[in-house]
Amino acid sequence: QVQLVESGGGLVQPGGSLRLSCAASGSIFRISAMGWYRRAPGKERELVVLITSGGSTSYADSVKGRFTISRDNAKNTVYLQMNSLKPEDTAVYYCYAYISVVTIPNTYREHWGQGTLVTVSS
Repeated sequence: QVQLVESGGGLVQPGGSLRLSCAASGSIFRISAMGWYRRAPGKERELVVLITSGGSTSYADSVKGRFTISRDNAKNTVYLQMNSLKPEDTAVYYCYAYISVVTIPNTYREHWGQGTLVTVSS
């Protein structure tokens, strides 16, 4: 089994910063893409950013220039540095990873974290 464990959410004032972390563990053979999605109140889940194993990134337009994703392949961990936060960034943030496991190394599946709440409010 694979687990994604997130940390780092919380309450922050507009203009502030937060850093999210997500560590993958379990019988992992290889991790392809990792990233973050979010679901704001009353809205559908949306992509925030993805990063490939090679370091290529794809950001949502709404977070470009404010959020930065990074990845430590040795630790199977992905980070999201969020700066200049806005009230509209308030959402539950979900870690995502596309992973193959030791028992089926050629098959990749989507895995999700439990979500961490980010609230941007004064």
